[in-house]
Amino acid sequence: MTTADTAPAGSAVGTTILRTEGLTKSFGGVHAVKDATVTFLDGKINGLIGPNGSGKTTFFNCVTGMIKPDSGRVYLHDKEVTRWAPHKIARAGLGRSFQLCRTFPRMTVLENMLVAVQPHSLADYLGGSHSPETVERARRMLARVGIDHLETAEARDLSYGQQKLLELGSTLMSDPPFVMLDEPAGGVNPSLIERIAVLIRELNAEGTTFLIVEHNMELIMKLCDHIVVFDRGAPIATGTPDLIQSDPRVLEAYLGV
Repeated sequence: MTTADTAPAGSAVGTTILRTEGLTKSFGGVHAVKDATVTFLDGKINGLIGPNGSGKTTFFNCVTGMIKPDSGRVYLHDKEVTRWAPHKIARAGLGRSFQLCRTFPRMTVLENMLVAVQPHSLADYLGGSHSPETVERARRMLARVGIDHLETAEARDLSYGQQKLLELGSTLMSDPPFVMLDEPAGGVNPSLIERIAVLIRELNAEGTTFLIVEHNMELIMKLCDHIVVFDRGAPIATGTPDLIQSDPRVLEAYLGV
């Protein structure tokens, strides 16, 4: 295997759902993301991997509008969204979870699900604007992620794994065609990891595209169709799991060999 056997970093074959051109973000003079030109494929389960500190979460934050890049461009379905606000990007069909769970701890599980689809603000939810149809959809989604029996529990009383499932369910409530998951298996026990993997496969078969950041390499290699590898803020390799696992650039980044 030589480096020529994998695609150049950032390249991909297939219909593109997300691409960046020269995306760069620095903090205190240190490049967290550096000149990242990458593509992710529509209809696939995409992966973004790299050693700790390689810029994966910063890349996610730039793409989803949580932080503004210093330079470069972001395209969603070939429409530039580089400096759009996060809510506008979400309404364009991009759902996103976070590395650390973000829930409303004193709200019930069902209430957390309902907040996720309010069209305007939390105040709208508190005013009781949700419809019976929305409530029923929330309950169906809770059943799908396997925590419907906890709908009346407060989010703060859930285990960490259950909170991960709640956040995933909340992300899916608006039925986004493209979902970005930041370490969905982080801190989760093996049985819940398998539940998450099965759900991702099912949703992908139904038409949802995924981009997953994850340190669980076994999960990524089994789950993903297309993988991009970052090192020190820059993409170094792109390809299928088989090619990525034997790419010398990737082995050097992870193992120093």
